[in-house]
Amino acid sequence: MTSEHSASTLASSGPIILIGAGNMGGALLTGWLKNGVPGSSVIVVDPNPSEPMRQMIADAGASHATGVPSGVTAGVLFVAVKPQVMDAVLPSFKAVMDENTVVVSIAAGKTIASLEKHLGGAAMVRAMPNTPAMVGRGVTGAFANARVDERQRQLVQNLLKVSGPVEWVPGEADIDSVTAVSGSGPAYVFYLVECMAEAGRKLGLQADLAMRLARETVAGAGELLHQSPDGASRLRQNVTSPGGTTAAALGVLMAEDGMQPLFDAALEAARKRAQELAG
Repeated sequence: MTSEHSASTLASSGPIILIGAGNMGGALLTGWLKNGVPGSSVIVVDPNPSEPMRQMIADAGASHATGVPSGVTAGVLFVAVKPQVMDAVLPSFKAVMDENTVVVSIAAGKTIASLEKHLGGAAMVRAMPNTPAMVGRGVTGAFANARVDERQRQLVQNLLKVSGPVEWVPGEADIDSVTAVSGSGPAYVFYLVECMAEAGRKLGLQADLAMRLARETVAGAGELLHQSPDGASRLRQNVTSPGGTTAAALGVLMAEDGMQPLFDAALEAARKRAQELAG
């Protein structure tokens, strides 16, 4: 996304109003600025941003407001507050919308219908990024309602992809499955590191050494997966010599009662909880 393209797109659609400058909102703002979105096109609304965030907003020439800004109409209203405060925060932001505004929400469990309850019928995108967005290596699932036109969809695509790939899903219910796979997914990977390290400790390694080995192995395998044209199955096979140590371990992990049924149950539990939160 070049600066010229971003500027021209935003100039025709009004400023981005970013509600919430916490971890995810801050990560997206950082990506926008690095990818050529002019700071003058962004208004950050947060009653108490961190000091580094205040400095970044100031350095970029963006605007900061502690409440609903007056005298502006958003091209994009980007909602990055915690789900539990949305009902209190959102209604007053209807004042910065018109028929050309597209609303993007990254709040887990908040449906398009719940957004419309506060903001009225509008072009809306419900998105589910994940925490690696904070280092520019996230992935986002997104659903657009029927009011989103092609120009708005491309604009939202540009804004979301600064933290990694964007995968559009055909139905809003799919966002619950995206949440289960990638939204919550980083926690599964971090827990894998914990399990590997603990197993290494039980084999007699010092706990800190086992953790370093597990951490770097998972980080390195992830980078290899990122860079390689081969799929995960092929990369696994490349490591596995017939009758070797890896094959012995995979015989346990890939058994009928191994990892797959655990992941099936875990992701189903996550999807069910996402559905419950969405009401």
